[in-house]
Formats: sequence, C-alpha cells, structure tokens
Amino acid sequence: MMRAAAVAAAVAVAAAGCVAAPEADNGRLRVMSLDGCADQYVLAMLPDAELALSPRADDADSYFAEQARGRRRVRPGLEAAVGFRPDVVVRQWGGDARLLAALERRGIRVVDIGDASSLADVRANVLRVADELGKPEVGARLAAGMDARLADAGRRVGPREPALYLTASGWTSGPGTLVDAVMTAGGLENATKAPGFGAVGLEALALNPPGRFVLSFFDRPGSDRHGVGRHEVVRRAMSAGDAKVIPAALLSCPGWFTAEAVEIVAG
Repeated sequence: MMRAAAVAAAVAVAAAGCVAAPEADNGRLRVMSLDGCADQYVLAMLPDAELALSPRADDADSYFAEQARGRRRVRPGLEAAVGFRPDVVVRQWGGDARLLAALERRGIRVVDIGDASSLADVRANVLRVADELGKPEVGARLAAGMDARLADAGRRVGPREPALYLTASGWTSGPGTLVDAVMTAGGLENATKAPGFGAVGLEALALNPPGRFVLSFFDRPGSDRHGVGRHEVVRRAMSAGDAKVIPAALLSCPGWFTAEAVEIVAG
C-alpha cells in the first residue's frame, strides 16, 4: 500500500512538470540556479554540491559551458523548485515574483548576485556571494586571480585611443556600464559618450566610422546576421586588426572572468 502511494506521488510530480529529487543525495547541499549568470557562480564556488542549473548553462555565452554539460538542468519556475527542494537558490536576473515569493514563504535562502557597473562592483559581488555560499576562500581566490589579471593588463596599457563598442545587432555601451569600465581599464577611450546602452545607426557608422572597435556577442549562435555589426566597415576593421573581439562569455555575466576581457582590450 505504501509503495503504491509512493509511485502515485511520483507520477503526480512528473505530470506537474516538476523535477523529482533523487532518493539519496549523500547529504550534499542542494543548490538551484535561476539564470545563466548564477550558473557560472555555482559551478565555480560549489562544484561538488547537488546542482540544478538553468537551461542556459551550456549556451555559447556561458563561461563554464563545458563544465555544465551532463549536469541537471531545470526551468527556473515554482514547479521545478518544489520538485528539486533546494537548500539555497542563486540568481542574478532569473525567477519571477511568484517564484521568489514562494521561496521566501518556504524559508529557502536566496543569494542575489546583483548587477555591476564597475570592476570594483564585480569584485565585491564575487566576495559577497562566496561568503553567503559558505565558500569565502573560493571568493578570495577568484578575486585574487582577477586582481592579478587587471594588474597585468594595466602594465600593458599604451596611449589611450578612442574605440567604439559594438555588438552584432548594433548596440553600444556608454559611461556607467561595465563595458565602459572594461574599455577604460584596458586603456581605450570609449567613443560612446551617452550613458547606458543605445543603438548605433548604420548610416552614422558608414559615414563616420571609428578608428577602432571593441566587438562582442558575435560568437553566439543566431547572432544577428544582418545587424549593424555585420557591416562592411566592421569587417574591414576586423581584417585590418583594428578591432578587439571579446567572447560573449566574458561579458554576459559580471564575474571574475570579466578581467579576461580587460586583458583582451589591453592587448
């Protein structure tokens, strides 16, 4: 009778689209990630925990795409959370209000990564999140590695030249953004003066092309094949070596690996 009830309960969970928790997890901490950025943090800080990663964990713009392969992945919803029964949830932007409220009611701890508009913000986030996850030594190691990369890049900075940041779809990034901080630390002057993010017009780009580009998000599958970033002006700059190309994985999440983007800009 009890076995039949257990089977019925398992069937009910599956029908509701939940992820059933394993019968035994050897007492490991159960950690659910709600978005691609959180995936990077938990894979680096809690690799031995029982992880439930987001569906984007092995996307092209995931820094730890290779490490995410073969790991459990769940949709960042209430049904999945109920089925997985996490001890802690990590997020940057993932999870709707309904899910977050439900987690709070159930007493499940949520660790927020937070946004970052400077490299100091990134470093502080790394240390804080690691501390909240009970891994301060990992945070210290990641922060130290970030510091070393930034120091090395700073030694290679030459005369400050203007450059335009551009994505494949034609977006740029001005003051007050992490991209601007990366360009500044790498020794370039951001040609975009308007704060925040904005679109670059094709006509303006063709009539007044910048001398240098910093390009990113060209390596994601499905990147806009007909966007402003694919214009002949940009292709010529890339061929002439007048463009610094940053992999999307280094800018899609404000993490310690952002320092690698600074190294690329610094050359």
